[in-house]
Amino acid sequence: MSLGDFAAWLQATPFSIALQSTAWVVPLLQSLHILMIGVVFVSILAVALKVLGWLRVDEPLQRVWSRFAPFLWGGLAVMATTGLLLVVAEPVRELLSVSFRLKMLLLVVGITGAVAFGRRVAHTAPVLADDAGGTAARLPAGLRAAAIATIVLWLAVIFLGRAIAYDDAIWGTARDVAGEVTG
Repeated sequence: MSLGDFAAWLQATPFSIALQSTAWVVPLLQSLHILMIGVVFVSILAVALKVLGWLRVDEPLQRVWSRFAPFLWGGLAVMATTGLLLVVAEPVRELLSVSFRLKMLLLVVGITGAVAFGRRVAHTAPVLADDAGGTAARLPAGLRAAAIATIVLWLAVIFLGRAIAYDDAIWGTARDVAGEVTG
C-alpha cells in the first residue's frame, strides 16, 4: 500500500469523516496546534537565550530549564495530540505534503535535541552552581552552538508547518488523492 493509498483510506474512515464534517473541529485543532508551537518555541527560546547569556543572566541555568521544561513537554504533548488529529482529519493534505514530511523530520531532530539538551543542562548546571553573571562565557561552546541551532531548527519547524497550506506553490508539485504527481 502506497502512502497515497493509505491517506485515501484514512480519509474515508468514519473518524476522519466525522472530523472533516464538523465545521469547527479542524479550525479548533489548528488553533490549539499553533498555540502550542508558540508555547514550545518560547520555552526553547528562553533556555537557548539563557545559554547564550542574552536572557535571565542572573538565574542559574538549571533553574531556567526547570521553569520552562514543563511548558516545553506539556506543549509538545498537546501539539502531538492535535497534530495527530489534524492528520486524521486531513490525511491527503498532510501526509502527501513535502513540507509536512520535512517538518516531521525536523521535529524528530528537535525533540531529540531537547531531550539531549535537558540532560546536558542537568549535568552541566551543577558544575556551574554559581551561575549568575557571565555564565555564557563559561558554558561549553558546543552548548552555545546547540542553542543557536535549536532556535534555527524550531523556526524552520514553524515555517514548514505554515508552508503545508502552500505546499504545491512552494515545492511545485500537485498530487491527486492517490498521491500521484499530476502536473
